[in-house]
Amino acid sequence: MGTVEDMTKGVNYASAGAGVIFSSGSELGQRISFTQQIQQFTDTLQSFILNMGEAAANELISNSVFYVSIGVNDYIHYYLRNNLYNMNVRKVILMGLPPIGCAPYYLWRYNSKNGECIEEINDMILEYNFVMRYMIEELGLELPDAKITFCDMYEGSMDIIKNHELYGFNVTTDACCGLGKYKGWIMCFASEIACSNATNPVGSIPSN
Repeated sequence: MGTVEDMTKGVNYASAGAGVIFSSGSELGQRISFTQQIQQFTDTLQSFILNMGEAAANELISNSVFYVSIGVNDYIHYYLRNNLYNMNVRKVILMGLPPIGCAPYYLWRYNSKNGECIEEINDMILEYNFVMRYMIEELGLELPDAKITFCDMYEGSMDIIKNHELYGFNVTTDACCGLGKYKGWIMCFASEIACSNATNPVGSIPSN
């Protein structure tokens, strides 16, 4: 990979055939996935820290320019494929993302005071679902004989959380089992310690 002095002038982690999705480009032969490329950068950073100290390494990184160009193979090998359609699949339900910002783990991690959902996370979910719904509509125009339906997990789950008593739930923030506030720090160890009344915590719905 070169000396540390050489690496301070620039490092290229690019790999032909790689994509954001781990399996992208697998048919093209050996390649370094995006996750592995990030790990390589982490290794480089550790080399900088060991060689020049943490403060100098952090300053070098903060003043460096990172050029990320990846994703083409994800589109070529996944988005542009119609494998299911070509196998005569015509009725498909695609699930949007649920309000992950209401999951017990994130309530614990972001230190939610009174169990309020983490808006920062849910805003990203809403944006993702909006784009997904649009892409499904576009795909429906391209494949007019297919019935592709978007299932809005976000709105459905939020309705249950806001009107939990109507659905037979008593708790909206806690997981069915686990440790820590909202039982979100450590998840269930085994099925034996799951709560006896599985209808009690609605918090389990968006956390899976």
